[in-house]
Amino acid sequence: MIDLRSDTVTRPSAGMLERMMKASVGDMIFGEDPEVNELERMAAEMFGMEGALFCPSGTMTNQIAIKAHTRPGDEVICSKMAHIYLFEGGGVAFNSGASVALIDTENGTFTAEDVKQHINNPDDPHRALTRLVEVENTVNRGAGACWDFKELKRIRELCDGRHLGLHLDGARLFNAMTADGRKPEEYGALFDSISICLSKGLGAPVGSVLIGNREIIRQGARIRKVFGGAMRQAGYIAAAGIYALKNNVNRLINDHSNAALLAEALRQCSLTEKVSYGGTNIVIFTLKQGNTASGFLDKIKSRGILALKTGERSIRMVTHLDVSDSQVREACDIVASL
Repeated sequence: MIDLRSDTVTRPSAGMLERMMKASVGDMIFGEDPEVNELERMAAEMFGMEGALFCPSGTMTNQIAIKAHTRPGDEVICSKMAHIYLFEGGGVAFNSGASVALIDTENGTFTAEDVKQHINNPDDPHRALTRLVEVENTVNRGAGACWDFKELKRIRELCDGRHLGLHLDGARLFNAMTADGRKPEEYGALFDSISICLSKGLGAPVGSVLIGNREIIRQGARIRKVFGGAMRQAGYIAAAGIYALKNNVNRLINDHSNAALLAEALRQCSLTEKVSYGGTNIVIFTLKQGNTASGFLDKIKSRGILALKTGERSIRMVTHLDVSDSQVREACDIVASL
């Protein structure tokens, strides 16, 4: 089966499994797990930031960051497509008691001017206090769209002037850096906190890392404990993350090339109305009227392809390290013939 539902379906490679089995472990809560300590050190140094926290998931790292940045009653500015708004179980409200101000965007990216228009007057007691701006790079619901780095700099300047925090949901940040050629330390210089995921395109079985300044990480360690994310002998999974960062970043360009091939094949498909491709590893397409996502998925499943329904007529396909070049070519031939 050619599984294009998500890059979260990847499984550890033989080399990653070997590295995991050779891990040296200790008690993470006592600060004695050498693999966790090494992963956190590596991530912080990579982005030029002061510290890092290893956590079970990207949802947890995002939610820890939001809670560290805000107080109950505050407001977070983000895109209406943001993962923290759509796909984290209402966690902004549930965990932090904060509200969201949503920016209406076409692909999940926005401008400093958009942010400015959504900042509440701090002297108006009727309005929530704007405390944090959140961006997602790449944008999942934006078909893997990448941010304009110059616009991110303008948003950083605005946040500095208004005393706002700036958080990056970097679940697929390494895909963004592969596409835009930027270095991790360039992103580290812009954001107060960054969440990176190890279990998507990088191929680890579990885990994300929250990176940030010393105060965010200090608060984050306590919040992680409250959220139930503090682990014990976590070195086995941290070792997978170390292996991923050392071995699976440079190969992401291959996933992008394969996604571009899929996008072109889908444009040739007689059933598609619109194909969106943001230049990384995600393709989202809309079917013509009279077709349903469920029906299309049944058709391609019968021919050995899995994809993900994102709406009544919309579908997502994601390339990753467990889908080979030959499988992508096979998938292209199948969808182009429909």
